[in-house]
Amino acid sequence: MTRWFVTGAAGMLGRDMTALLAARGEECTALTRADLDLTDGPAVTAAIASAKPDVVVNCAAWTAVDAAEEYEDEALAINGNGAANLAGACAEAGVLLVHPSTDYVFDGHASAPYAEDAPTAPAGAYGRTKLAGELAVRAALPDGSYLVRTAWLYGAHGKNFVKTMLRLARNGTAPGVVADQHGQPTWTADVATQICALIDASAPAGVYHATSSGQTTWFGFAEEIFRLYNEDQTHDPERQRLTPRPIATADYPTPAQRPAYSVLGHDAWHKAGIEPIGDWQDALHRAFTAILAEAS
Repeated sequence: MTRWFVTGAAGMLGRDMTALLAARGEECTALTRADLDLTDGPAVTAAIASAKPDVVVNCAAWTAVDAAEEYEDEALAINGNGAANLAGACAEAGVLLVHPSTDYVFDGHASAPYAEDAPTAPAGAYGRTKLAGELAVRAALPDGSYLVRTAWLYGAHGKNFVKTMLRLARNGTAPGVVADQHGQPTWTADVATQICALIDASAPAGVYHATSSGQTTWFGFAEEIFRLYNEDQTHDPERQRLTPRPIATADYPTPAQRPAYSVLGHDAWHKAGIEPIGDWQDALHRAFTAILAEAS
């Protein structure tokens, strides 16, 4: 049996990761941010040495994209230095490390899916800090790490776009949603499944893009959420059925620049003999009941 060690276990991906491992009957040490501060190098080394895992999954991260513009040093402490501490501890202990990363390491100016080996060029602070973490992990564990980039995450736990749209729908609000940014909505439970698949298959170390297949815009994503909500039979059939309206990025300014194109390619999965995540709409349909229950 594989011994797992999950950091950031109270987060959206961390909770789905630990739930999947529990369902599989795996042995798992699951630590929250309160349990383990990744910026404390000696504490990280001691925790890995004590748990003696086979695989570490680093779900701990600074994910506040806009706040990173003002607090880049604080974000770097977690996303860059924290990842370096964890990678160093794994290298010392001979442990595999799975390190989730992000589409924000790219500039967002492409017109075709970014390959796993495409040049990185982050446009903002958050992307810079996540790229620093990637580089630290690769330097410490060139043959013992998996960089798993994902994007547009949603799930049953924590704050995310799906829950926001459901809250607006329940409140009778038809929001304006950006229609000129393209990406791949991705369910955290699917990312957890892909991480397990990497380990089960003893896949080659390297970069993998764990995003859903297909692509849409934030507006297209919101349209599908509202459609599923409107079709749900547990709600009042007489209520007004609202739909979002499309707006431009310029109509919704944010401190951090959002990538206009965040579609990631999946060739590494095929080369490893593992199926990538399926269509984004199918995933949303599978996830919807659980998310709806959590959002109520």
